[in-house]
Amino acid sequence: MRRLLPLLAAFLSGCGYVAGPLPQLANIPARVTDLEAVQRGAKLIVQFTAPSLTTEGVAIKQPPSFDLRIGPGPVPFSAAQWASNAKRIPPIGAATGSVAHYAVPCAEWTGKGITVAARVVGANGKDAGWSSFVNVEVIAPPDVPSGLHAEMTRGGLRLSWRANGSHFRVLRALESAEKFDQVAEATAPEWTDAAAQIGTHYRYIVQSFVPQSDNRAAESDLSAPLEVTPEPMPPAAPAGLRAVAAANSIELAWDPAAESGIKGYRVYRAPADGALAPIADTGAVPTYSDHTAEHGKTYRYAIAAVGTSGKEGPQSAPLEIALP
Repeated sequence: MRRLLPLLAAFLSGCGYVAGPLPQLANIPARVTDLEAVQRGAKLIVQFTAPSLTTEGVAIKQPPSFDLRIGPGPVPFSAAQWASNAKRIPPIGAATGSVAHYAVPCAEWTGKGITVAARVVGANGKDAGWSSFVNVEVIAPPDVPSGLHAEMTRGGLRLSWRANGSHFRVLRALESAEKFDQVAEATAPEWTDAAAQIGTHYRYIVQSFVPQSDNRAAESDLSAPLEVTPEPMPPAAPAGLRAVAAANSIELAWDPAAESGIKGYRVYRAPADGALAPIADTGAVPTYSDHTAEHGKTYRYAIAAVGTSGKEGPQSAPLEIALP
């Protein structure tokens, strides 16, 4: 018996053990888990990520096919009944792990609720079932915003556009960015970007949308993009212009500008029946002495502020005075 034990140990530690055959892989592509569908204009935009693994966690080797179907859902809902009656959308090519993107004309379903789902079918004809079912209410395409316009105001860059409706999205991108980000929702065809920076180049697009049930919305097509670089606003018109006739001059004074960025002021004068013309530029002190005024004549004066950018603002209300 002692002689047999070493032989038995040597046998068990050697290569004589043969494992049984591994089970055959089913090679079924995993289910779609992120299907999204939204109406945009007259098309239904559907997208999902093409799975890169099978249900067993093995990389998909042969390109699968996509089975996307769209159609009204029966009540009560039956996946089998829906699938047999839904419209099958022609497949598109998409690499595993990438996003499959469809743009399907949806005019035929206007005024109806439809259900959208997709499944991925392997080269062996097997699939793991339908994705989640997404319901969409198809309506007449929302109005596309047009005439997008921008002007700098004291509150920021004001955007305005033309479109019917009361719900809008504003999207913005910097000059170097490829992607637009939503920066606001508006309930009127205008919005002011208070965060826009002077001298920075921006691109804007606007989209109208119609809120629907389940926090969903039907969207319009995007407006044409607007590119704009905000410039400094000209200063506001000075207020409180006052004038006093002195012995040999007319002394002017006005309220100092309440805003920053004022370089100085420009003084305008006109004969009583003439046109105003600039006669002097002053510094930031809101006073001026007109020593060129002649005795016995009546003049009109107005003041305009000049910003540090060199832009001149509107003139103040004119003031008339005579030098005796």
